[in-house]
Amino acid sequence: MASSDLEKLCSHINEKIGNIKNTMSLRNCGQEPALKTMLNKIGDEIIVVNELLNKLELEIEYQEQTSNSLKELCESLEEDFKDMQHLKENIPPHLPQVTVTKSLAKESDLSSEEPVKVVESVPINKPPKGQRNIKEMPFITSDEFNGIPAYMKSRLTYCQINDIIKEINKAVASKYKILHQPKKPMSSVARNLYHRFIEEETKDTKGLFFIVEADIKEFTALKVDKRFHVILNILRHCKRLSEVRGGGLTRYVIT
Repeated sequence: MASSDLEKLCSHINEKIGNIKNTMSLRNCGQEPALKTMLNKIGDEIIVVNELLNKLELEIEYQEQTSNSLKELCESLEEDFKDMQHLKENIPPHLPQVTVTKSLAKESDLSSEEPVKVVESVPINKPPKGQRNIKEMPFITSDEFNGIPAYMKSRLTYCQINDIIKEINKAVASKYKILHQPKKPMSSVARNLYHRFIEEETKDTKGLFFIVEADIKEFTALKVDKRFHVILNILRHCKRLSEVRGGGLTRYVIT
């Protein structure tokens, strides 16, 4: 055995002997009445400190869980805020504007510190005497859109369908504005359109509001293509219009 290894072994044995002596010394101290009372108090304090450490560990764990939950909530709120901003910047143009009328304002609102802006309800302009109201096609609701079969609407969006409805209403309004005009002051273009409109009417369309493809081309910038006919099929599914065929024409009746 090398001398260095022998020295390490002796050092290790001496260390163990020193530990045993210290332990025996502490054991003997514990037998003395004065020191025994002090050691008991120290033991009690150690137990209290241990319980406090356990509570602190539980509190730290709870705070970590709360911090993670708040972080997830913050991320969710940020996503909701982005969605809200997107909706605010992309409000469909066909949605009606909401106004506050005097009849809807509550006394509690009026007595608050901030003044409430009240918008007078605008009276609906009645059509001139002898002129009928022109029927409009109602816009598709989100619930109706969700109920359209996927194969039918394909990649069409809610706004795209309602944009077509807006243009169809524009064509209907332009057509029946001419039909409701006195014939004498009409221009030659309006007179020709008027006669075409009369010729296209049948006994099945009497009293109804309808248009044909020529009216779409005349009064709107829409393309009467495959996509347009797909949307017409959707509008028939949603009971916004019906078809009356005859004389080589398809009449789209507002229902």
